[in-house]
Amino acid sequence: MDNATATGIANSAAVGINRRGLLRTAAVAATGALGAPRLSLAADTKTLRFIPQANLANLDPIWTTQYVVRNGGLLIWDTLMGVDDKLMPKPQMVEGWENTPDFKTWTFKLRPGLKFHDGEPVLAKDVVASINRWMARDSTMGRIIKAQLDALEAVDDKTFRFRLNKPYSKMLFALGKSSTPVLFIMPQRIAATDPFTQISEYVGSGPMRLKRDEWIPGAKAVFQRYDGYQPRTEPASWMSGGKRINFDRIEWQIIPDGATAAGALQNDEVDWWETPLSDLVPLLRRNSDIAVDIADPLGNVGVFRMNHLFPPFSDVRTRQAIQVALSQSDYMQAVVGDDPALWRTMPSFFTPGTPLYTENGSDRLKGKRDLDLAKKMLADSGYKNEPIILLVATDVAITKAQGDVTADLLKQIGMNVRYEALDWGTVGQRRASKQPPDKGGWHIFHTWTAGADCINPAPYTGLDASGSTAWYGWPKSALVEAKIAAWYAAPDLDAEKKVIAELNKAAMDDVVYIPTGFFKGYQAWRKNISGVVKAPFPVFWDVKKA
Repeated sequence: MDNATATGIANSAAVGINRRGLLRTAAVAATGALGAPRLSLAADTKTLRFIPQANLANLDPIWTTQYVVRNGGLLIWDTLMGVDDKLMPKPQMVEGWENTPDFKTWTFKLRPGLKFHDGEPVLAKDVVASINRWMARDSTMGRIIKAQLDALEAVDDKTFRFRLNKPYSKMLFALGKSSTPVLFIMPQRIAATDPFTQISEYVGSGPMRLKRDEWIPGAKAVFQRYDGYQPRTEPASWMSGGKRINFDRIEWQIIPDGATAAGALQNDEVDWWETPLSDLVPLLRRNSDIAVDIADPLGNVGVFRMNHLFPPFSDVRTRQAIQVALSQSDYMQAVVGDDPALWRTMPSFFTPGTPLYTENGSDRLKGKRDLDLAKKMLADSGYKNEPIILLVATDVAITKAQGDVTADLLKQIGMNVRYEALDWGTVGQRRASKQPPDKGGWHIFHTWTAGADCINPAPYTGLDASGSTAWYGWPKSALVEAKIAAWYAAPDLDAEKKVIAELNKAAMDDVVYIPTGFFKGYQAWRKNISGVVKAPFPVFWDVKKA
């Protein structure tokens, strides 16, 4: 497909068919071309070779919310608490805690034996510095804790305490959530880095250390087992329990081309592919040495993110015009194909099939798409053919598919689109800019959010509408923020559901962002690999290689 212009995926079945046919043909060709001499590359049972979802362009999991950085961070750093596969927070670096009945004071004690990769012990002062840096960047839970904080103090080397001026009952989840940014624990000197400046030293507290001399952004990243790490004794479950690594090395191989990645997996050159293209799954399933399964039953939410700071999307009427024109079916078929088991429309901000799912207030995303109405709404908003800067990460299949559909959609409703084909790392840099779009800023970018992060407002970075402290796009809505606060105060599930219905409507009316649909993705691995689990992120502990 042409990276410089929209391809018309939304309206051309032939394009989709050709794309899928070309991918399958290329994958078969790659299998033959790579050939038998490379079969020994993955033979070492102490080395796991993994294809991540995207290039690892930076490694500061507080500075960015990109999942690929979080996933690398899970190997390098540990967390105070960790959610299990029921999304319940369990102690991780923490040995125990106490809280007052009013949830205003929380005191935590670190477990013994914690060491950083430079051999220094993990102390309460390191934890306090790490929490302070995280609070400055976490626009949901961290921001709320910081606003209610009277003091965060190191009581002694192993004990730290929060003293709040308001009750905060969700502290344990905040310290162990999987949504980005995750609260990773770093040495005090590194955590003292300005939260809006990337760190340049990667001394971890987790089971693997980064091989800095072998990290080549765009090509590979290598992680080496840290023998000084002491896992917990409990069985591992997602981010909780004993993180036992059975490999001396985990090598991330950056292969953005799907056909090449499929060929590498079939040729035994790699062991595990995090996000195989759905078009190539039938080919992979025909290989008796490869297992394919849904990666995460909670799925993902596609994201159409607009910049609320500058025209035309600073006008809610322009944002609503996109809502009435956007077809979630077009987006989802472009992302995962025609298999209805992999996607569904989602006129909601909350994960389908979970207790708080609601479609209240979502009428503009339902029913027949109305391009004529969208054109009228654009005219009423005063749009005058200004160039729309659309950032598209073309090296990530999910973002490229969404970007292509958007470019075509915007042209259909009369917008002047400037499609900027970039890599995912560059999009991560550009989207953080608050400069005007014609001076290096942007209007639109696409991403996706794990369904696990959209079950309620607590981990939901993308729903925050606090303005300058919100996630990229910086939406601002006092009503949305009031409804989020009301959810925190809700006494039971029925009260939560009522508030969430009101929140969904408020966020839809303001168009905080536009969900492009709900989809599930696959992961694929060679059958001599065992221990692969379903989760919103790759879980490397307990994986083995025969």
